[in-house]
Amino acid sequence: MSLIKFNRNRLPWLIGDITSWMDTDDFFEDDFFTKKTSMPAMNVKDNDDHFEIELAVPGFSKEEIDVTVADDILSVSASKKEEDAEEKENYSRKEFSYKSFERTLQIPPTVNQKQEVSANYQDGILKLTLQKNKEIKAPQKRKIEIA
Repeated sequence: MSLIKFNRNRLPWLIGDITSWMDTDDFFEDDFFTKKTSMPAMNVKDNDDHFEIELAVPGFSKEEIDVTVADDILSVSASKKEEDAEEKENYSRKEFSYKSFERTLQIPPTVNQKQEVSANYQDGILKLTLQKNKEIKAPQKRKIEIA
């Protein structure tokens, strides 16, 4: 059994854009290569004393990644420049693309913003560690009975 990706762009009546559907220049291209914006996949681990955030950002160097914290907002962004025209001349097909992204997260009040955020980038995975305040406890979870 094989999985086939469903592409809504090939059905213009679902999105109401018949004019772009009639333009067949990119009819056979996959959405994977043509997305205008991309968001890196993210994992968030809630440990007892810290949060650990992992972002999948392969293809970037650590110098191209920018991490900032301001006003309860954690922002991670990266950008990569296009190659020069001289470097493209020998290719018969070129699918590598260099894009940028920006992902922002609101920091919960349990995070200690006075402590540094530690960041580590290895094998395409950016790991951020945010320490929690020891004084502020997260609300306790309680079980809700269903009637």
